[in-house]
Amino acid sequence: MSATSTPNKMQKFIDQAWDKSIIPALCEYIKIPNKSPMFDSEWQAHGYMQTAIELLDDWCKNSGIKNLSHRIVTLEGRTPLLFCEIAASSPHTKTNQKEPVVLLYGHYDKQPEFSGWRDGLGPFDPVLKDDRLYGRGGADDGYSLFAALTAIHTLQKFDRAYPRCVFVIEGCEESGSYDLPYYMDLLSDEIGQPDLVICLDAECASYDQLWVTTSLRGTIAGTLTVQVLTEGVHSGAASGIVPSSFRIARELLERIESSRTGLMHEDFYTPIPDKVRNHVRAMATSLGEQVYSKFPWSSSTQPMNEDATTMILNSTWEPTLSVTGISGAPDVSDAGNTLRPETALKLSVRLPPTLNAEMAASKLKSILEDEPPYRATVSFVAENAQSGWAGPEMDERLASIIQRASQQYFNTPMQYMPMGGTIPFIKMLAEKFPNVQFMVTGLLGPESNAHGPNEFLHVQTGKRLTACVAEVLSSMSAET
Repeated sequence: MSATSTPNKMQKFIDQAWDKSIIPALCEYIKIPNKSPMFDSEWQAHGYMQTAIELLDDWCKNSGIKNLSHRIVTLEGRTPLLFCEIAASSPHTKTNQKEPVVLLYGHYDKQPEFSGWRDGLGPFDPVLKDDRLYGRGGADDGYSLFAALTAIHTLQKFDRAYPRCVFVIEGCEESGSYDLPYYMDLLSDEIGQPDLVICLDAECASYDQLWVTTSLRGTIAGTLTVQVLTEGVHSGAASGIVPSSFRIARELLERIESSRTGLMHEDFYTPIPDKVRNHVRAMATSLGEQVYSKFPWSSSTQPMNEDATTMILNSTWEPTLSVTGISGAPDVSDAGNTLRPETALKLSVRLPPTLNAEMAASKLKSILEDEPPYRATVSFVAENAQSGWAGPEMDERLASIIQRASQQYFNTPMQYMPMGGTIPFIKMLAEKFPNVQFMVTGLLGPESNAHGPNEFLHVQTGKRLTACVAEVLSSMSAET
């Protein structure tokens, strides 16, 4: 079989696997409302998490992949984890060199439904249309196990070498992966010392090339509560005497973010390395208007900045604040002439990749709570603080392998990109295994809208990405 024909035949095999096996499995997975524990406190009683992981385990059982061992691992009170292992394609023959180990990661828990799904679409109703599979969790991150195992199945089919591979598919990522460290300790001996981590839970800036993530922002999720009364009172009688809890909340937010410019408190910034700026400039040149045109803008709303490079840096290396929820206020249709006793805001603060999240959360709490206006009762409770990750310089050999895979299956060069989201597992692994290399990539591209309405998985990109993973795994084998 010629070197030219092999990639084409591998891609055809992968395409068929997606059409006949992966997409049907993903459709069943999308139907399951297995929201992450942060969004479903009764997740154990509901049983959706167990249903979802059993679907993944059953798929493994019927995959036809040789030498695949798989099992559901459950620690009491924690979301179950799927652990899989495949031995290297042949015994290692070089006694002075250890057998390479690749750890492949994904998660199966989901974000909540959100409103605003278009007619005919819904969070738990899979719809395949125009090469897009709509539904919650397909791209974030239900496909990861299927794609990674199919990559190895492809190598087996074409008698290609591959290293020992272990798979960790967790059920708590969307809640900050607080269950995962316990499983990593439990499975430490079975996992061993990874040489490469492949994470398929990241973004792609476009669907026509392979994108590799170089950094992830940290995050603080918490609730700011402002209370001025023990019960609501007539707004005509009280306004002008009792301060508005909402106005106080606005004043407190101004301490950490300028409402005019969007700039954050100076303590939440860190220096941006030159290599990051170089990657971002190349990314901005490649994408142009796609940097901002991918968002569903309302009417004449404009971006916060006109320069593409600045926009990318702002969303990947700068701190930002989002108010993602509010309580203490009725729906506008039910609002009366009442001065409300309290306002609570759910805050999502994104942090630079190199900023310590625990220290930032402590600082944030201090800024918001110290000397509250009118001595109102103010509290900020950080429910989740996760540091980001700034990846090490990629090994030249690995970079060359990934570049070759991108050229073979996307017909374009691989490109680096920082990412504005957070994947706690990556930071955890980087600290546990300081010398490990990372290939962090994924399918969350333009308009795919993970966490929001109308989330979709771009099927053709999924097929190509699977082929790239196969190529990388084969090149990582001790036989090559």
